Amino acid sequence: MGLICSTAQTACLCGSAACSFCCSQCPTCRNSTSTRIMYALLLMLGTIVACITLTPGLQDALKKVPFCANSTNYVPSKFTIDCESAVGYLAVYRICFIISLFFFLMSVIMIRVRSSKDPRAAIQNGFWAIKFLLVIGGVIGAFFIQEGSFGPTWMYFGMIGGFLFIIIQLILIVDFAYSWADAWVGNYEETQSKGWYVALLSATFFNYALSLTGIVLLYVYFTHANDCAMNKFFISFNLILCIIVSAISILPSIQEYQHRAGLLQSSVVTLYVVYLTWSSISNSPDQNCNPGFFGIISGKDISTQNRVAFDKESIIGLVIWFSCVLYSSLRTASKSSKITMSENVLVQDNGAVRENGGNQFLIGNEDYTSVEGRNHDAENGNDVKVWDNEEDKVAYNWSFFHLMFALATLYVMMTLTNWYQPNSNLSSLNSNAASMWVKIISSWMCLGLYVWSLIAPAVLRDRDFS
Repeated sequence: MGLICSTAQTACLCGSAACSFCCSQCPTCRNSTSTRIMYALLLMLGTIVACITLTPGLQDALKKVPFCANSTNYVPSKFTIDCESAVGYLAVYRICFIISLFFFLMSVIMIRVRSSKDPRAAIQNGFWAIKFLLVIGGVIGAFFIQEGSFGPTWMYFGMIGGFLFIIIQLILIVDFAYSWADAWVGNYEETQSKGWYVALLSATFFNYALSLTGIVLLYVYFTHANDCAMNKFFISFNLILCIIVSAISILPSIQEYQHRAGLLQSSVVTLYVVYLTWSSISNSPDQNCNPGFFGIISGKDISTQNRVAFDKESIIGLVIWFSCVLYSSLRTASKSSKITMSENVLVQDNGAVRENGGNQFLIGNEDYTSVEGRNHDAENGNDVKVWDNEEDKVAYNWSFFHLMFALATLYVMMTLTNWYQPNSNLSSLNSNAASMWVKIISSWMCLGLYVWSLIAPAVLRDRDFS
C-alpha cells in the first residue's frame, strides 16, 4: 500500500492537477511510509542512472566528458587516468558522490527532529520537485570535477561507507532471518500443518545446499593445489565458523530461551557469509588465484576483464542491496528487532488511527491519536490519502535514516565499480586488497552478530526479548 500511495507524492512533481488526480486514486497510507519510499525511489533512480553509464555503448561518448577530456594537465605524473577502460567507473563515482552528499546533508539537517511539528518536517516530507532538481543539477555539475586526487580520495570514503552499510545490511539480514523463521514456526505451532513443517525443512535444506555448492565452487575456481594459501584459509575458516554457528543455534541451552531459533536462520546467515567470502576473494590482488567467473569465460584475457561493466558478484550484491533498502523502507519493527538491534533501522508502529466522517480506522494493537487534516495535498472535503502519523513522535529516526541511505549510496558505488581503485597500476580493475579485507572482516562480523543474537537472551536474563 505504501508503494502505491507514494505515487501521489511522485505525481506532485508534475503539478497540482496531477497530484490531486493521483491522490484521489490511491489508498490511504502513513506519511512516514510514503516519505521513506520516495527517498528509496530517488536512490533507485540514481542507481539506475549509474548502471546506465556502465553500458558498453556509452563508453565512447563518456570519453568526451569534462573530467576525462580536461583532467590530464591536473594529474600528477604518477597517476594515470584510464578513460579507455574505467571512464564508466569514474562516472559512477561522480553520480554517487552527489547522491550521498544529498543524503548526508539531509541527515545533518534532520538531527534531533522529534515530531512532524518541527519546522524541518516540511523539508523531510515535501519539496520533492526541488529535491530531485537539486540532485539532477548536482550530478551534471559533478562531471566537471577534475580527476586529480578526487577518485583515489573518494574511494576511501566509499570503502568506509560501504563497510558501515555492510554492517547495517548484516543487521537487516539477520532480522529478516528471525522474522522468516518466527512466522513459519509460528504458523506450524498454531496449525500443526505438515505443510509448514515441510516448508521449513525445504527452505533450510535449500539454503545449506546452495551454500555447500558455493563453497565447492570457491575451492575449484579460486584455489590451486600448491598455491592460494590465503584463499584456502578464508574459505576453510568461514566454513568451519558456519558449522560451529549452526551447531550453537540448536543447543538445548539456546533453545531454552529461544525456542524458535534454529537452522533456518543459520542457513540464511551461512548463505550470506558464503557470498561475502566469494566477494572478498574476488578482489584478491593475486591474479593467479583470482580468475573470477569472467576470467573463466574470457580465457583470462585481462583486457576483456578490464572492460567488463557488470559481473555476477556485482549483480548479486545489487540484488541483496535492493532487497535490504526495500526491507528497511517497508518493514515495521517487530519483537525480533530487540534481538537483532534493528529497532533504530526499522519503522516503529507508533500511530494509525484516523477519523473519517465520525468513523475510526484502527491499524495495530494500540490506541493512537487522530491526525486528520494534516495532508495539504487533499482537496477540501475529500478523504485524506497520505496522512501524518508523526504529530506526537517520529516513527523513525530521520537523521539516521538519511545517514543509512548515504552509506547505501557509497555501497552501491563500490559494488558497481567492483571496489575499483582509481589511478592504480593494477593489471585488473577488479583487484583491491583493502576491499578484500573489508569484506572478509564483514563476514566474521556477520557471524559474530548472529551468535550474539542467539546467546543474548541467555546472557542478559534481566532484559525482555519477547
